[in-house]
Amino acid sequence: MSTRKKAPQIFAKELSWLSFNARVLQEAEDPSVPLIERVRFMGIFSNNLDEFYRVRYADVRRLAVFSKGREKAVWEKLLDDIRDASGDLQARFDAVYRNCLNELRRNSIYLVDERQLDQQQREFVKRYFYSRVLPELAPLMIADTIITAQLEDGWIYLAVRLQLQGGSTRYAIVNIPTDRLERFVVIPSPAGQPQRQVIMVLDNIIRACLPAVFRGTFDIQSAEAYTIKVTRDAELEMGEGITQSVVDAVSSSLRKRKQGDPVRLVYDRRMPADLLDTLVKRLRLGSYDNVLPGARYHNSKDFMDFPNLGPKTLENKPFSQLPVSRIERCANILDAIAERDILLNYPYHSFRYVEQMISTAAIDPAVRSISITLYRVAKNSHIGRSLVCAAANGKEVTAIVELRARFDEAANLSWAQRLAEAGVQVIFGIPGLKVHSKLIMVSRQEGSTLRRYVHIGTGNFNEKTARIYTDISLFTANQEVAEDVANVFDFIRHTYRRHKFRHLAVSPLTNRSLFLRLIHTELLNARAGRPASIFLKCNNLVDEQIIARLYEASEAGVKVRAIVRGMCSLMAGVEGQSSNIEVISIVDRFLEHSRIYIFHNDGEPRYLMSSADLMTRNLDHRVEVTAPVYDPVAQQRLQRLMDTQWADNVKARILSGPQENEYRPRGTRKRFRSQEVLARLYAEDERDEGP
Repeated sequence: MSTRKKAPQIFAKELSWLSFNARVLQEAEDPSVPLIERVRFMGIFSNNLDEFYRVRYADVRRLAVFSKGREKAVWEKLLDDIRDASGDLQARFDAVYRNCLNELRRNSIYLVDERQLDQQQREFVKRYFYSRVLPELAPLMIADTIITAQLEDGWIYLAVRLQLQGGSTRYAIVNIPTDRLERFVVIPSPAGQPQRQVIMVLDNIIRACLPAVFRGTFDIQSAEAYTIKVTRDAELEMGEGITQSVVDAVSSSLRKRKQGDPVRLVYDRRMPADLLDTLVKRLRLGSYDNVLPGARYHNSKDFMDFPNLGPKTLENKPFSQLPVSRIERCANILDAIAERDILLNYPYHSFRYVEQMISTAAIDPAVRSISITLYRVAKNSHIGRSLVCAAANGKEVTAIVELRARFDEAANLSWAQRLAEAGVQVIFGIPGLKVHSKLIMVSRQEGSTLRRYVHIGTGNFNEKTARIYTDISLFTANQEVAEDVANVFDFIRHTYRRHKFRHLAVSPLTNRSLFLRLIHTELLNARAGRPASIFLKCNNLVDEQIIARLYEASEAGVKVRAIVRGMCSLMAGVEGQSSNIEVISIVDRFLEHSRIYIFHNDGEPRYLMSSADLMTRNLDHRVEVTAPVYDPVAQQRLQRLMDTQWADNVKARILSGPQENEYRPRGTRKRFRSQEVLARLYAEDERDEGP
């Protein structure tokens, strides 16, 4: 009789990612969410799906192409499952879109097309087209040539079918210049109805004047236009040399990305078969590529910037980030950090304290050096400007700039060049390892001592995303922790050196072993009859070794609770495998982004915060930092944060089985929305601190 242990059940991470995007779509479906925010959630959903096809679908497609035998069949089955799930999501999206249009109309906001214009509006559209739009158009005639190289990734186009006098048919592609013009154009209200607010998408303005695009070229009997979008494989091919050649490689790879293999064509389902067949052939789309029918409009990601022409109640109430009394009482933020560790949670607390740490250090005469890791940099970065200022003031400034931060390569490259020109020592990371840690180190001469002040975080140094991503920052002057941070910077510069980290765990060196060891400790405690629990929060939980150890811990009696925003390959609540594991996911106004790990440790809890998710890439293929939180007040706030989120019964979805995103049942309990509660709790903290 075979005693082989049954392989643990794993949920495909790609399907789990689609489940996450379904949670985003739930926010667009939720009537309790303000209407304009629902429209914007449609934009987030669409933008997410684009990235999914550019990266994750493209990866699976490559594996299906190059695998053989049984393995090939597995990847092909996954491609089929992805197509089915995507098709279901697209149908739901179309229904949400129609519902939102109806609700906008009930609020006197109308999206109109070229067939719904009165004479006054038609004249306005015509003037706008000739003065603003026509000069930006570059039609491409489709003959027998391959057009793959001409259509850029993620852009929308009009596929045009021209019926000419005499009966012949021509096909063309017309760009929709949303890179230079607004997608949503406010046009005059209809005559006699001034209360109506009217918006027309740029696509329809072109449709309204379509024959004029080809005027003087063809004798046109009729013209029809259908929106299409091509999604391409976004993988960058880069060499390993981290020198000036990396700058050249990134620039070259960004150009290649625009011409990567198409992996998806989304088209207006009303498109005539002859035009669709022509597009599929000219784009060289194959059996592994997704040809997906959709509604009249694509690039719904533009809805993220949808204007509110109605009352303010159609949007979320403005949210003010909190000032922190402990910092405000000090003239110099470094002095506040010297008093005691500071733990901040964005966007509840103001992100300007991170900016202030750099800007203060830039002009403080006692500061000798500043080091920072930059993964995603805002286009108009206050931190970047402060680093330039610091270099101008004679500080020794080092910036580790990650040029391979997907979809932010261009912005990072621009800042790398600007910083280098200002005299900052710019380092482009490590061959084969993305630098994903969020570190700042300021060295300050205090009498005869050079004292270090450090920041360790879970989120990027990006002023824009800090307003909508929830992240944790730890500011500390603990010199042992600071020495570890200094050694991380040295490791990035000199990977051949081996450092012993006393407090931090660092990927790819020690993060995996740390998590495995802590899970195993809880397992041993449970087997010995002692209390044992793990409470974690991360964006993605997909590493199979970590999942297997969590399964083992669960069956040994360890209570595991997980808050996972995105992909979760762990299958919770499976008898004989994960019966002691519960997983929820929270999708709400702010994007949950912080990574927090709490281990019971036989009554002496270990509180950890990290830049790393529980993914193979974060544990083995990136430079990530996991830091202990020692300050008792900071520990209490981390515990409260986690307990508050676990109690959510408004925005928490249960992740178990097929991940169908059922909302946690409220029963007779009072409504408890964790992000609202946390905002109130942090405000109370600041009132208690006093001025």
